[in-house]
Amino acid sequence: MTVKQTAGRRDLGEFAPEFAHLNDDILFGEVWNRTTALSLRDRSLVTVTTLMAQGLVDSSFQYHLQTAKNNGITRTEIAEILTHAAFYAGWPKAWAAFRMAKEVWNENEEPAGHGGLFGLGEPNTAFAPYFIGNSYLKMLTTTGIPIANVTFEPGCRNNWHVHHALSGGGQLLLCVDGQGWYQEWGKPARALNPGDVVVIPAGVKHWHGAAADSWFTHLAIEVPGEETHNEWLEAVADDVYDSLPQDEENA
Repeated sequence: MTVKQTAGRRDLGEFAPEFAHLNDDILFGEVWNRTTALSLRDRSLVTVTTLMAQGLVDSSFQYHLQTAKNNGITRTEIAEILTHAAFYAGWPKAWAAFRMAKEVWNENEEPAGHGGLFGLGEPNTAFAPYFIGNSYLKMLTTTGIPIANVTFEPGCRNNWHVHHALSGGGQLLLCVDGQGWYQEWGKPARALNPGDVVVIPAGVKHWHGAAADSWFTHLAIEVPGEETHNEWLEAVADDVYDSLPQDEENA
């Protein structure tokens, strides 16, 4: 995901064009995009903590909280980050930061209203070790051909994995809500939108999940085969995920 910023030119382009250039092109255009040195998620963590320590809990702080959420920092993590920082930055600053963080990580907007036609289901705790972020599972069928409705919160993705089979096997993904990604090992990532179908042959290393700024739901359909099993591998590295275009509909 590439960071692009235009606020400097929009708000100060005529009054302070050099500052606008430094803000949009250097700070956000270059520094924030050096994801090989530090991921977007980690840059958000540093920025939020620094602003809180200075007591700058204004509109810019709210912007960076929202950016942190989009970059994969969960509600549980931001609560722990601000709690830890409170001992070093000061209790009143933490109180002010928490009030704004509660608005950004609003319980009323996540995860209610997501899950597509079949609904959200339950937290996918059984497979949580193989996911970054929170996912939800609703089994539609468990006999014959298993079909699962899987929902990913923004930034959530599963690890690289392989569907093995002696013959047949593999998986079909039917995208029903939101925007997401699918990638096979050694190939470019494919943007996913409602109505898209992904055919995953047995033996292919791959991952799939949500876009950084969107919930995503797909139906996962197991293709019948002989001696089928899944092999879970390493997590999708932050630099791989962060390098995906921000507007996946136009990828």
